[in-house]
Amino acid sequence: MKTRINLTIDEELVSLSKEYASRHGRSVSELVETLLRELVTSDQPAFSEKWRGRFKSMEKDSLDSLFRQETKGDDGEQMS
Repeated sequence: MKTRINLTIDEELVSLSKEYASRHGRSVSELVETLLRELVTSDQPAFSEKWRGRFKSMEKDSLDSLFRQETKGDDGEQMS
C-alpha cells in the first residue's frame, strides 16, 4: 500500500529532480522511494560481505592442475 507524505525540499533540488526523473522515464516519487529503500537497507551486509571467509579459495597450482585435467581427452592426451 502506498502512503502520501509531504516533504520540504530546496526548490532547485526539486527542479533538478524533476528533470532527472523525466530523462529517465520515472517519477520523483519513484526516485525518492528507491533512494530511501537503499538507505534503510544499507545496514544489511552486501552479498559478498555476508559470505566473505566462508569459502576456501583454490591455489593457482590447483587451478592449473584442474584445467589440465579438464582439457585432456578420454585417452589422457591433451585435446586441441
